[in-house]
Amino acid sequence: MHLKTTRLTYIFIVLGAFFLGQITWSQEQKEEQKDDQPPKKESLFEDDANYQSNPIGDFNEAYYIVDRLNEQIGLSPSEYNLQTPQATLEHFIVSCRNKEFDKAIYALNFNLFPKSLTKEDAAILAEKLYFVINQRVNIDWDNLSDRPDGQIDISTTTNSAVAGAPRRSLVFGEVDYKGRDIVLRLQRVRYKNYGAFWLISANTTDNIENMYAQYGPRELDLMMPNWARVQFLNVPVWKVVGTILLIVIAYFLARFIYFLVCKICKNSKRYWIKSISDKLAKPVAITIAVLFFYITLNKLISFSGALATVIYTSLLIVVVGSITWFIMQFIDYLMLYVADRKVGDVSEEENEESRKLLTYISVARRLITFLVIIIGGYIILSQFRSLEKLGISLLASAGVATVIIGVAAQSTLGNIIAGLQIAFTKPVRVGDTVIIEDDWGYVEDIKFTFMVVRTWDLRRLVVPLKYVISNTFENWSMTSSHQIRPIYLQADYRTDVSKLRSKFKELLEDHEDWDQDHPPVVQVTDMSDKTITIRALCSAKDASSTWDLHCSLREDLVRYICDLEDGVYLAKSRVENVGNSGEVTGEESIN
Repeated sequence: MHLKTTRLTYIFIVLGAFFLGQITWSQEQKEEQKDDQPPKKESLFEDDANYQSNPIGDFNEAYYIVDRLNEQIGLSPSEYNLQTPQATLEHFIVSCRNKEFDKAIYALNFNLFPKSLTKEDAAILAEKLYFVINQRVNIDWDNLSDRPDGQIDISTTTNSAVAGAPRRSLVFGEVDYKGRDIVLRLQRVRYKNYGAFWLISANTTDNIENMYAQYGPRELDLMMPNWARVQFLNVPVWKVVGTILLIVIAYFLARFIYFLVCKICKNSKRYWIKSISDKLAKPVAITIAVLFFYITLNKLISFSGALATVIYTSLLIVVVGSITWFIMQFIDYLMLYVADRKVGDVSEEENEESRKLLTYISVARRLITFLVIIIGGYIILSQFRSLEKLGISLLASAGVATVIIGVAAQSTLGNIIAGLQIAFTKPVRVGDTVIIEDDWGYVEDIKFTFMVVRTWDLRRLVVPLKYVISNTFENWSMTSSHQIRPIYLQADYRTDVSKLRSKFKELLEDHEDWDQDHPPVVQVTDMSDKTITIRALCSAKDASSTWDLHCSLREDLVRYICDLEDGVYLAKSRVENVGNSGEVTGEESIN
C-alpha cells in the first residue's frame, strides 16, 4: 500500500510539472512567434484616434534630463526609431536576432560605463543582454506601451480610452540574481536640445555582466567542437546527450544512496536509526538525486529560449516536490517516533494523559503536513509570473470560478477548522469510548479531516470532524472512564426483593471487575399488570469492564431467581377460570 501511495505521489508530481510546463511553453511559443515577426513601420508610427492629449507641462516632465549620453559610442542615428518603449525594445531584439549587435547598442544607455568603452565592447554587452533576455525573460509586448509618453490606454465599457499619467520608466522584465531581483527597465531621457527618446536604462546595462555570469553559456558549452553543436529539435546534440547522461547518473545515484542508507541504518543498534530506513531512505535518495541533477544541469548545460523555461520550471517543480515530500515523511516519522516512545497504551481507559498527548500528535501531524504542502505549492506557483495575480483576480472578479472553488473547498476547510477545534477543546481524544449514531466503539485515530472509530464488532466508522463538532454524541471517557450500568429483571409480585438485594450485594462484592466506587443498589422501578421491574446498578473501571460485569451479574441473578423456591418468583401469566354462571371459580398460573 505504501509503495502504491509513493508511486501515485510521483505520478501527480510529474503530471503537475508537465502540465505547468506546457502552459509556460505555450505562452513562450506565442511570444516567440510574435518576436519572429520584424517590427512593422505602421506599428512604430501608428496614430490612434483614441489617444487623448496630455497637458504640455505633464508631457514635458515625463523624461529624465541627462547632461551626457553615450559618449563612448555617440548618439543614435536618426534612422533608428527609439520614440516609444515598444519601438526601442523591438529595435534591440530584432537587431540582435539579425546578429547586428553594432546597431543594437544604440538602444542601451552606457552612462555608467567608463569613457574607454569601445563600440566592440558595447556590441559584446548587447549580445550578452540578448542572450539573457532570450533565456530568462518573458516580454509582455501587449502591456508595453507604443506611445511616446509611455501610457497604456485602458478601454472601458463605453469603448473609449482612459488616459493615465505619462511615464518615464517602464519595467519589461525581472531576473533573479543571488536571491534578489534585477529589474530590467526602459527609461525616457532627453539630452540637450534633442527630443526625448527611450533607452534600456543605465542600471540594467550595468548589470549585464552579472546576469550573464549566472545565465550565460557554461564553460562546457564553449569547449564543444562544431560537430557537437549540430541542432536536434533546435537544441545542440551535445546538450541532449549530456542531459540524458545526467539523468542516468542521477538514477544510479538515487539507487546507491537508498542502498547506503538502508545498509547503515539497519545495522545500527539504535531503534530510531533502524526505523529511519523504512520511512526516510527513499525520500532522501530521490531528493538528493533530483538536487544533483538540477544543480549539475544548471552548472554544466545551459538551455535558452522557450525550452529553457519549460525545462527549468519543470525541474524546479520536481525539486520542490521532492523536498516537500521528504519534509512530510520526516515529520511523519518524527511524530510516529514520539507516539511510539512517549505515549503509553491508550487502550487503558485510565491512561488519560496518553490519550491527550496522542490526540495532539495526531492533529499536529496532519496540520504541519498540510502547511508544508501549502508552502511547497506556493513556492511552485510563485515561479509562474502569469499566476502571481491569480488569487487577487479570483477574489476581485466574484465570478463563477470563485463560487465553484469556494463551494468545493467549504467542506474541506470546515473539517480542517474542526480538527483544530478538537485539538484545543478536546471533546474527543484518541482511545476514547464513544457512541455515535447508536454505534459503540473506540476512537482509533483522528486524521486531518475525519475520525476513525473502531466498533465492538471490529467495523470502522469514518466520521467527518465537522460532524463531531456540530452534532451530539456520547463520550464515555471524557471526564472519567468509570461507568455505571443498570441490570433490569422482570419478576413476580411475590418476589422477596430484600433477598434479591442481599444476593446481588454478595455477587457484586465477589466479582473482580467491581470498582467499589459505587455501592450495590437494587430497586423496584416499574410494574405492570403481570410483573414488577427490578433494577440493579453495578459499576466498573471502564465501559468494557462494566459491560462484562453487568452481563455476568444478570446471568447470576436469573439463575438465583430460578433456584429460589423452585422458581416460584419467576414472571407468570395468570388466567381466571369462569363458570357457566359467570362466577370466578379459581385462578391458574402459567409460567
